[in-house]
Amino acid sequence: MANQAISGTLFKKMVTNGAVNLKNNHKEIDHLNVFPVPDGDTGTNMQMTMMAGIKEVNTLDSQSIIDISKILSRGLLMGARGNSGVILSQFFRGVYSEIAKIDNGSATVQEFIQALVGGYQMAYRAVMDPVEGTILTVVRESAEKVLREQSNLNSVEEVLTLYLQQAKETLIKTPDLLPVLKEAGVVDSGGAGFIKIIEGWVMALEGNMLNEFESQFAPEQKEHYHGAENLGDFDIKYGYCTEFIVKLHKPEKFNENFMKDPLSQMGDSLVVVTDDDILKVHVHTNQPGVALTLAQKYGDIQTIKIENMRLQHSTIMGDVAPHKTEENAKPAKKKAKFGIIAVASGDGIKEAFKELGVDLIIDGGQTMNPSTESFVKAVESLNAENIIILPNNKNIILSAEQTLDLCADRSIRVLKTKSIAQGYASLMAFDPTQELDDNFEEMMNIVSNMRSGEITYAVRDTELNGVAIKNGDFIGITKGEILVSQPVRIDTARILLDDMIDENREIVTIFFGNDADEDEIEQIVAHAKKLNPDIEVDLIEGKQDVYSYIIAVE
Repeated sequence: MANQAISGTLFKKMVTNGAVNLKNNHKEIDHLNVFPVPDGDTGTNMQMTMMAGIKEVNTLDSQSIIDISKILSRGLLMGARGNSGVILSQFFRGVYSEIAKIDNGSATVQEFIQALVGGYQMAYRAVMDPVEGTILTVVRESAEKVLREQSNLNSVEEVLTLYLQQAKETLIKTPDLLPVLKEAGVVDSGGAGFIKIIEGWVMALEGNMLNEFESQFAPEQKEHYHGAENLGDFDIKYGYCTEFIVKLHKPEKFNENFMKDPLSQMGDSLVVVTDDDILKVHVHTNQPGVALTLAQKYGDIQTIKIENMRLQHSTIMGDVAPHKTEENAKPAKKKAKFGIIAVASGDGIKEAFKELGVDLIIDGGQTMNPSTESFVKAVESLNAENIIILPNNKNIILSAEQTLDLCADRSIRVLKTKSIAQGYASLMAFDPTQELDDNFEEMMNIVSNMRSGEITYAVRDTELNGVAIKNGDFIGITKGEILVSQPVRIDTARILLDDMIDENREIVTIFFGNDADEDEIEQIVAHAKKLNPDIEVDLIEGKQDVYSYIIAVE
């Protein structure tokens, strides 16, 4: 019998089944990777995000779809890993934001359709510069399809059948929307993972509840799967970091969207938080005066901070002191001026980061993206006035940035370091005697002007950016693209260094991994000196896996 509404019990079954279906097939999604390197983890990130949400749902006794979607949203956000996980968590946050508006414990067909629309809208807002041809396009076009056809849809089954059909059609189109996918002749990984979730929903409606099992996916040798985990660079376009606190005139009538909607059109790095009658706003904009004038419509401005920080990213400063009780009223340990958090793997790399002043290292990187919760706990553990986070991986930046909202009372900067090399080089510019903003700008200058590269091996045949790649070749990566692929590793290293080193460079830092060869290292150093006799070469035993060499050139 077709369902005319979704109860809390049914919704719980659906999201659980979707998570299990994704988990059972996550290795297939992992294999969908633009680069043919042994670090595909989109499926792992998405399934770990989903299972974190389901874990929270299973602790809840309520049968209300409002309560279940709320705790699911929170669990997903705290467990979000990688770009795909963060976007997935924001999709379900949007679903909850619409479900929270209903009057009872179940959602009608129309209310469920609106929840799907809210999901895609929230997912888009999570990324400052949305890229089409990714999971974002899949969730948007699917929701728009069922919204257009809602007058003809009379059951939840009909809604999800059409939704899934459109999702699959959109996934097939992703190569036409994203050039890197078209070049590889493949589809997006995040979108493929999302479809696994929706397939699980449909199976739950059919009474087919899945059990977890170990994924055994093994691709055929002739097939080459790739995907688009990287959603592109999110360039800062707006120069004034604008922060203010407003005491609302009518808090019961205020909606955060009153500020979010117009500010999202005139800036980025936007955080809007309400707490009773207090509104906190942070935005990067070229029109700070307009933002303040808008805020004055809803209350009295209490504090203002405006700074010209063209190269900076978001922060929101809380100025409310923590509540003291008799138990915690003892004199607190004096706060350090700075605390630095970095993501790294490899014992040698971790030690090198600590020697340059990193206070806390989160274990992770290419094959293991830490969760949002890991960053939140790290921030909360540091007794520091200002915190700088180095994600050191393009796919970890979004997870790190969630701390700006979840830890809104802390002064945080997320430096958009996309590699270990960038993170290490940026620390050279850190000066604990300087102010946070000055440090952030100097560190970003280093990241912008240095070159980084990695050498690893290919796990499949393909062709990217005109480079023919064979399974087992050693590939050199720089500027986020594969520059060279050669059957002999030293040849790859030489060609990579040819591209990275010129007469203006002064220092080369080489982290060599567990599989590096001593003779080969000597040849690499000799080639660097040949390219620039005056260059200084620093060797660090990084003890990292996957990447034989990580290279920073300054």
